[in-house]
Amino acid sequence: QVQLVESGGGLVQAGGSLRLSCAASGSIFSIYAMGWYRQAPGKQRELVATITSGGNTNYADSVKGRFTISRDNAKNTVYLQMNSLKPEDTAVYYCNANRVAGVLLYDYWGQGTQVTVSS
Repeated sequence: QVQLVESGGGLVQAGGSLRLSCAASGSIFSIYAMGWYRQAPGKQRELVATITSGGNTNYADSVKGRFTISRDNAKNTVYLQMNSLKPEDTAVYYCNANRVAGVLLYDYWGQGTQVTVSS
């Protein structure tokens, strides 16, 4: 079992920056792939960025060059640095931890943190 707690959301003007944090507890953090997803009102949840246990990263096209995902295994924390924010980045951002063990998928979600970008 993994517990995830996001923080760092808030209100920011377009062009500004925020850094989201996701603190994990309850299991061996380093073996999990981590990700950030977001859900805007009336839209489906979408992938923002992921980072594997080995540190490989992947980004949605809409955030490439603006967002950076990173992890600190010593602190059991994954980060999302968001720069050059746009109003369309407004959403609830969710942290995800997952790993596959044989035929089992372990998949955990945080409660979400609101990011609002004003124009």
